[in-house]
Amino acid sequence: MPNILVVEDSPTMRQLIGFAIKRIPEAKIIEATDGVDALKKLSAQDIDIILADINMPIMDGLKLVSLVRNNPSYKNIPVIMITTEGAEEDKNKALAIGANAYLTKPIQTQELMKLVSNLLS
Repeated sequence: MPNILVVEDSPTMRQLIGFAIKRIPEAKIIEATDGVDALKKLSAQDIDIILADINMPIMDGLKLVSLVRNNPSYKNIPVIMITTEGAEEDKNKALAIGANAYLTKPIQTQELMKLVSNLLS
C-alpha cells in the first residue's frame, strides 16, 4: 500500500495528479504545498515515492530533491519531477541532483501511472 507524496503549489494540479494516482490499488496520497511542507510530511510518516513540481514558492522542487538525496533517511525514496518547462536544462539539473524521472505538464495519466508503478516495484 504505497504512500505517495504529491508536492505541488497549485491545488488544481494536486487534484489532477491525485486523481490519476488513485488508479493505483490502495495508494494513499499525501499532499504538500511546497518543499518545506513536503519535508514536514516526510518526517511525519513513511513515504514510498515523491512527485514534486519544480516551480514552487518558498522551496522549489530542485532544492527539495537535493535535501531528500542528502538525508540518509530519505535518500532511497524515488522522486519524479513535474514541471511546465520542457527545458532540457531543468530536466538535466533535476536528474543530475538525483530525481529518478521527469514529467512535463500537461501530465499524461498513462505515463504518470507507468512511471509510478515502475518506481514502486
